[in-house]
Amino acid sequence: MKTILLAFSFLITFFFSFAQTAYMPSVENLKARQEFQDDKFGIFLHWGLYSMLATGEWTMTNNNLNYKEYAKLAGGFYPSKFNAAEWVAAIKASGARYICFTTRHHEGFSMFNSQYTDYDVVDATPFHRDIVKELADECHKQGIRLHFYYSHIDWYREDCPWGRTGRGTGRPDPKGNWDSYYRFMNNQLTELLTHYGPVGAVWFDGVWDQDRNPEFDWQLDEQYALIHRLQPACLIGNNHHHAPLPEEDIQIFERDLPGENKAGLSGQDISHLPLETCETMNGMWGYKITDQNYKSAKTLIHYLVKAAGKNANLLMNVGPQPNGELPATALQRLKEVGEWMKQYGETIYGTRGGLVAPRDWGVTTQKGNTLYVHILNYPDKELVLPLQGRKVKRAVVYKDKTLVRYLHSRDGIILQMKDVPSGPDYIIELTLD
Repeated sequence: MKTILLAFSFLITFFFSFAQTAYMPSVENLKARQEFQDDKFGIFLHWGLYSMLATGEWTMTNNNLNYKEYAKLAGGFYPSKFNAAEWVAAIKASGARYICFTTRHHEGFSMFNSQYTDYDVVDATPFHRDIVKELADECHKQGIRLHFYYSHIDWYREDCPWGRTGRGTGRPDPKGNWDSYYRFMNNQLTELLTHYGPVGAVWFDGVWDQDRNPEFDWQLDEQYALIHRLQPACLIGNNHHHAPLPEEDIQIFERDLPGENKAGLSGQDISHLPLETCETMNGMWGYKITDQNYKSAKTLIHYLVKAAGKNANLLMNVGPQPNGELPATALQRLKEVGEWMKQYGETIYGTRGGLVAPRDWGVTTQKGNTLYVHILNYPDKELVLPLQGRKVKRAVVYKDKTLVRYLHSRDGIILQMKDVPSGPDYIIELTLD
């Protein structure tokens, strides 16, 4: 009997110990998760000193540039045409509901005014303006959410332990000083979460850099707790390319839709958390002068629609130029996507993945009993939807509300359209019983 009581006592102690340490999302956080899923569309902005070299954000490590020589770029960084109001207005007009901005990328340069380093846009450049502050103020003014990208690795700081990248930048000690670097990161995160108003999410990147050293302890629990303590509604996502950790609020997929792995970075299982996939508008994340291979508006719309059909957000990237302007072609694509979203955004915003799973012809999105059938590529006038056991009360072409004939069969619902579907996305709206 004594043994049983001791075992029971141990279990109770373990349970309460676990309950005290396990992450329990706040009410504000759960609300923010739902709003994030409703937003569906965001714009990623990769901007740093690397834009001056115009060869992409990985230039420093790809070319083994000495960290002290690379830092001299800051002395010439003067983006005279940067205008936060114009950026936010163009992005908002695209239909995007949030912006994710690189506050500090792997190169180690901070795009905000930080008291914990002089290697930032205010102290190290002749520009002397806090870009993150101006962007944050304008986002709050224009009513668009702001997320912060933050790198877990740094190819410039001597105290950052080496990973598989940044090994040729000339830093003297591969071991670095983890305690110093970890303290620096948390101090900067505290600045970002206390000086710039409400932050929708912190988007981490770089854990994969220690994949050759799987025992490396990033001490994420304490860091995540800091963020949730400072701003309980702030969501945490980490682009570590594996299943989310318990303290994370969203799941990120890179260059692939959930369940796909064409790029080799997104083979992880799909969690119950809100999902987001990030993709480039052309080929690179940061500005690359030779990369003019921009995806067509149709391709971008298809990616947005397919993401929504897989119950995910799309975070579409633009790499600003060194002069502070968004590339002209990127602005044109934002305008084109925005024109489509003005007409069809209702079938995307606030939806979840529909009853009919993604097919070769397209996807479905859903709000309550309204099912939106997004036909992206289909060469016939008749389409069978596997909706066995569901009754359709009404079917119309979303664009002009013209009636669509439909039949109930043992295979589901047969849509009989007047014309072969055409355009970037031919949408049929079904009202289910």
